[in-house]
Amino acid sequence: MFVIEDELKKLPAKPGVYLMHDKSDAIIYVGKAKILKNRVKQYFQNGRNLSPKIQRMVSMVSYFEYIVVDSEVEALVLECNLIKEHRPRFNTMLMDDKGYPYIKVTLNEAYPRVMYAHAQRKDKARYFGPYPNAGAIKHVLELLRKVYSIRTCNKSLPKESGADNRPCLYYHMGQCKAPCQGYISQEEYGASIDSVIAFLNGNREEIKRDLKQKMQAAAENMEFEKAAEYRDLLLDVEQLKQQQKATDTNGVERDVIAYAMDGEEAVVQIFFIRGGKMLGREHFYLQHVESDGGEIIGEFIKQFYSGTPYLPKELLVSELPEDAELLSEWLSAKRGQKVRIFAPLKGSKEKLIELAQKNASIVLEQDRENLKREQARTTGAQADLAAIIGLDNVVRIESYDISNISGYSSVGSMVVFENGKKKTNDYRKFRIKTVVGPDDYASMREVLTRRFTHGMREEQELAEKGLDSELGSFTRFPDLILMDGGKGQVNIAEQVLAELGISIPVCGMVKDDNHRTRGLYCKGEELPIDTRTESFKLLTRIQDETHRFAIEYHKSLRGKAQVHSILDDIKGIGTARRRALMKYYDSLEAIKAAEPEELAKVPSMDSRAAEQVYRYFHPDAEEEE
Repeated sequence: MFVIEDELKKLPAKPGVYLMHDKSDAIIYVGKAKILKNRVKQYFQNGRNLSPKIQRMVSMVSYFEYIVVDSEVEALVLECNLIKEHRPRFNTMLMDDKGYPYIKVTLNEAYPRVMYAHAQRKDKARYFGPYPNAGAIKHVLELLRKVYSIRTCNKSLPKESGADNRPCLYYHMGQCKAPCQGYISQEEYGASIDSVIAFLNGNREEIKRDLKQKMQAAAENMEFEKAAEYRDLLLDVEQLKQQQKATDTNGVERDVIAYAMDGEEAVVQIFFIRGGKMLGREHFYLQHVESDGGEIIGEFIKQFYSGTPYLPKELLVSELPEDAELLSEWLSAKRGQKVRIFAPLKGSKEKLIELAQKNASIVLEQDRENLKREQARTTGAQADLAAIIGLDNVVRIESYDISNISGYSSVGSMVVFENGKKKTNDYRKFRIKTVVGPDDYASMREVLTRRFTHGMREEQELAEKGLDSELGSFTRFPDLILMDGGKGQVNIAEQVLAELGISIPVCGMVKDDNHRTRGLYCKGEELPIDTRTESFKLLTRIQDETHRFAIEYHKSLRGKAQVHSILDDIKGIGTARRRALMKYYDSLEAIKAAEPEELAKVPSMDSRAAEQVYRYFHPDAEEEE
């Protein structure tokens, strides 16, 4: 048995990572420590000034484990990996996990290619980026292919040169000089690659001059269509230049990071500045945050840069993390060069921070409005619905329906809504076992009895094992039951609950003559609901979802029954052989009339299977022999 007080005494005075577990063994928090013994003890000392979030976390800790490492930097790396792997609920979590692409020039090849790359690798190629916008990369690649006629194939050149009889389509489109056929020398092709690299480094003037000259020459030669193509390419270059907004003048590669916070939610805004130009920006949502801005920035840096292969020389931050020096050491090791983290206090760099903060606040404000609308649609609507019924607190709603067609394959469905949202993992299907014919009341009695009996049995079994009842799949009972029907269905549900000794309010979703939701039948009376309210819309969504789930299950059963073949009843004949037989013969009658020797010729069949088919349709054949 794990006794926390005893285990705290065993903690080593070494750097490492600690993992907090709850009673279900789930990892709920991961942290690093310079000295494990001191850091972990702090969580369990009375009188410590812990935040409400950490207090909740500590109250749920059943046991902890730790991993000793050689240095604090190693602990930081391991912490990042474990957080990313397990996503503990009490760690400040980066909700977005984005990677940014590059443009790759394969300088290690005789005839280099210019291509899209998802990550930067150590393969002797030249990389440009990362770029926040993948669509922009594709546009640039298309432009470069049109202007410089760079190959896009995967051929190994010049070894495969001349292997094909003719060049590919791109040659005929004027977008490749066909080095595979020897139509362009390696030196001439290399000059085009040099121009591409200059373009990607920000030199747009050379390509503009070249395009202007080609446009004018084409116009003078009365080749107006070609001149128009060069004009369009020139406009593309100009547009690309306009998109690169200058934000810095010294050309240092840096990321600008700032945040805005509201409660336990925060938005981090990051600007990507490369070669003195802003390539783009992104925002990321964080959850389970504390009030310490330095911690927000620190957690973002650890999670974001542990997953990206590219690191700039500088990180401009709105607030310095407590372990800024350690983070700088870690990032420097990843980059292979010094990475500086600092919070500017004046000048143009401070203006960049202010701009990032402003953008983060705007995103958070917009998100807050969206959250308000979502709250009114979900938890607010559910609270209003509970008030109409006369209930104080409703979190979980279960809704039931029966589906059958003339009594065929009667099925029951259970859908679950929690806090006004669908909880699809808790949906359940019931195939009616004890009822013959289209008896919806009897079918509903069976469904409800099975559902709650199963839940009570699970709860007892878990209690005997000393486990939490929430671990069961049926142990969580609803605060409200909704029946897809009126008085009759409600009465059945109340009878079942009374027989089982369970007290749960039950209401029926009443429909009008057009089969649309009209109101609720509760406590022997119908409660009208304003159709314009969010509570009515929620009720309609629940009813529609319940009906949809039941119908889909019913259709799946009918579909399985309809595709059943008599051949499926023959021993040794599976799906593949059944399909082969039906494809080989025109009809089932032809299969019945076939001799074993002929049946054995069918693909996937053998003599034994052929004999099985023949004996099935000729049970008296053995006796005749």
